[in-house]
Amino acid sequence: MVDSEWGSALTRPSSTASSAAIMLGVWVITLTVINLVSGAYSPGFKVLWIGFISGEHGTSNIAHDGVSVVLDDVVFGLLGIVLLALGSMGMSKAVEGGIAAWAGGIPQGPVISSLFSSEGGTSRTLASWLILLGLTFYLYWNMFVQIAWVDPGVYAVMVVFVSFGFGIHTMADAES
Repeated sequence: MVDSEWGSALTRPSSTASSAAIMLGVWVITLTVINLVSGAYSPGFKVLWIGFISGEHGTSNIAHDGVSVVLDDVVFGLLGIVLLALGSMGMSKAVEGGIAAWAGGIPQGPVISSLFSSEGGTSRTLASWLILLGLTFYLYWNMFVQIAWVDPGVYAVMVVFVSFGFGIHTMADAES
């Protein structure tokens, strides 16, 4: 019986895991496009994803000289497409109506709906604002201040806000 439950869990992904895969896939594809167009490492420099992820700083970036495609861009872009596809397939199994129903339900979900309403509790409102603050910080910093889309320091700040926000929402879900 345990084996069948384990197999079922692997073949029928949750909506949470599928949501994470979709969001991560969109983020990876967005970073790939930014890297192709203007360079995501810093102004004028393109990320070489394999060197960046492995931590080899000497091979993590090259000068960006217009739209040019390197193998790293192709691999990272394909990773984003695979994540998006897996998330979409999982969402079609986890949510009736699939990805369209899931996307349509985001505004009514607890994160968005509690931004301006404390009906779900003030802790949910605080949690939603933490998530929004983290995402806004990441986007603002990368678009207007530093223009370095892969800065670990910016991720460190953003992750604290976003993870605390989702953690508070998770605790509120566990209470109800």
